[in-house]
Amino acid sequence: MTLPPVDPLLAAGVALSTMATDAVYVQFNAAVSARRRLGAANWSSIWYLLSAFAVISYTQSWIYVVFAAAGSWLGAFLSMTWLRNR
Repeated sequence: MTLPPVDPLLAAGVALSTMATDAVYVQFNAAVSARRRLGAANWSSIWYLLSAFAVISYTQSWIYVVFAAAGSWLGAFLSMTWLRNR
């Protein structure tokens, strides 16, 4: 069994993007735990933008990333509003 060829630049890009995504995810969870609506919504939007390659690869158009980020921001903000009012 042989391993497929690895592009070092692509491998580094994947490692850096997952590192950034996980760091933002931690910040998002910290904002949620602290019940900071605006912070949670902002981190959620950034988190989704870092994961946007999936949206682009499925739709073949970068414009949908804008809608995905807006939906992510709104979802986090409304969830935090609901938690705050509970």
